[in-house]
Amino acid sequence: MAQQHLEPTEPVSSHIGPMTGEALAGYLRAQATEFLRALRLHRESGAAAGNGAAPPVDAARALRRSARRISGSLHTFRPLLETDWSERMRPELAWVSGTLASEHACEARLERLLLALHRLSGATVLPGQTGGVAGGHADAGIGHPDVAAGHRAARAPRVGAAAPGSAGPAPHPAATPDRGNLTVGAAKAGALLDRQLTLARTRAHSTALQALGSSRFHAVADNIAVLASEVPLTPAAPSTDLRPLALAAKDRLKDAVAALPLVTAGHPYNAEALVHGLSPDPAPHPQDAPWHQVRLLLRLHRYAREVLRGDLTDVRLLAAGEALDRHRDASEAAAAAAQAARTPRIAPATAYALGVLHADQRHEVEAARFAFERSWQMETVSTS
Repeated sequence: MAQQHLEPTEPVSSHIGPMTGEALAGYLRAQATEFLRALRLHRESGAAAGNGAAPPVDAARALRRSARRISGSLHTFRPLLETDWSERMRPELAWVSGTLASEHACEARLERLLLALHRLSGATVLPGQTGGVAGGHADAGIGHPDVAAGHRAARAPRVGAAAPGSAGPAPHPAATPDRGNLTVGAAKAGALLDRQLTLARTRAHSTALQALGSSRFHAVADNIAVLASEVPLTPAAPSTDLRPLALAAKDRLKDAVAALPLVTAGHPYNAEALVHGLSPDPAPHPQDAPWHQVRLLLRLHRYAREVLRGDLTDVRLLAAGEALDRHRDASEAAAAAAQAARTPRIAPATAYALGVLHADQRHEVEAARFAFERSWQMETVSTS
């Protein structure tokens, strides 16, 4: 099968010759330069910790992107780099990437859950955008969206809004008893999720601002600035071939995929996955951890390919990565729905809606696993 590629989105290394430590050095210098450019954009936009402004979305994304690639390359090619420096930098880069990603993850999770509630309830609007909601102790007073929810409301009609060209509120579809219970609970469930995830997003925002103004982040930035001009390679690195290390990263990925229960992923309903979700145990879902590990290993494999081949990435690998991203998003959204369902004293209709929402997101998890299986089979056939 012919290889397909995407257009490059990052500078391609001009290194010509055998793939040795010099190619790795060129890649790391390029990524360090991208990191510093994104940091300058962030500072020029006035998003320093002192003024309380949010970092620009593009700058934050570019910072995360470069930090992940540098950290991944330090992991895959660590025998070619000074050990003390590499082991010190990897956790710091992971901290930067994770801290900057948290706020966006909360916002995207809330958007995903509200859209799913809207779809499941058959309502004409997104739940969680109503005014005050009467109900149990935990439901009362949670229907007042903050500024972030107001932005969402601007993109969608509000509860009870009139349909275009109509004189009254938009009609709801005829509801069966189950659909009726879901419609009743969806607005309260949406408001509860809005309150919880908006609070988490606000905390993540504050944490990111504090991190970007901290001495710890400035130390990371200083190290990246040095990396942009000087890469701490070992003495043997300039003559060492990178390909065995890149192949080892691919082999680790293949072994992890081989250990996945891909047969289960081919079934439309995984009852075992639903049993755990709404149990009293708030621990992460036991089935998801191996898939999250594969997602990490696939990312490391892609970064190793970038070091060796420039930034041309195979479409099949991108499709597999996107499927695992959807898997993670759905898994975390299901966990958020389950966490909300554990809120004390919520109304039965609210708990019912959250249970249906949890099951829906677990089905999305299964769909993402199936999509990954298809993408991985295509990749395996093309490289065999």
